[in-house]
Amino acid sequence: MAEKLTTQDLMDAGVHFGHLTRKWNPRMAEYIFMENNGIHIIDLNKTLKNLEDAAFALRNIVRSGRKIMFVATKKQAKDIITEEATRLNMPFVTERWLGGMLTNFATIRKSLKKLQQIEKLMKDETFNNLAKRERLMITREKAKLEKLLGGISDLNRLPAALFVIDVKREHIAVSEAQKLNIPVFAMVDTNSDPSNIDFAIPANDDAFKSISIVTKYIGKSIEEGLMERKKDKEEAGHKKEEEEKRKVDEAPVEQ
Repeated sequence: MAEKLTTQDLMDAGVHFGHLTRKWNPRMAEYIFMENNGIHIIDLNKTLKNLEDAAFALRNIVRSGRKIMFVATKKQAKDIITEEATRLNMPFVTERWLGGMLTNFATIRKSLKKLQQIEKLMKDETFNNLAKRERLMITREKAKLEKLLGGISDLNRLPAALFVIDVKREHIAVSEAQKLNIPVFAMVDTNSDPSNIDFAIPANDDAFKSISIVTKYIGKSIEEGLMERKKDKEEAGHKKEEEEKRKVDEAPVEQ
């Protein structure tokens, strides 16, 4: 099990700091503990419960062999999201969300295929024989595609769920996921609407420390799911071997 967090851990990371009271979304009322100097304070007991529920659900999704897509394009979230998603071999989007990345996945796959073709071309000896201008154009196109799609280059089917930092900023991603019935797990601040999020984690989604503690906890749970899947496959393999051995042992001996 991932090491248990406490409300004190969350408080030390500043998870409880919401937005200015005048910027709040009334649908976040159930997650607000109090107001202090014009700022809403998030109820960390509810944050902790929702975080644990989200982590448990994500662990089970990963254990079944499916992928979680990490989405965060805001500056203070990019590095931690890239680090965790890369460590877990999960797809991620930290640059601009391309409209249709989920709802028009077939077109996105064409762009991914194009990126793979360019990578293959650049490794080939014939690439060096091209004109300098042509090589430069191909290199620039590769850099552009890598920046936008590098985090999802290995994605060959739609993800099973999204983990999002700041649902207000990533509203297009959330909307596309909803259309396809892909569950959304997200950090939701006091200025956001949690009603359309499947697993809302009330938290400060602006501070690096807050984003980091929540993301790393989610990451550890996903890692556990991956380890459990590996164990399940190993056990299934052993059972199959034993079954085949039993069949051989029980087979009638020819006279």
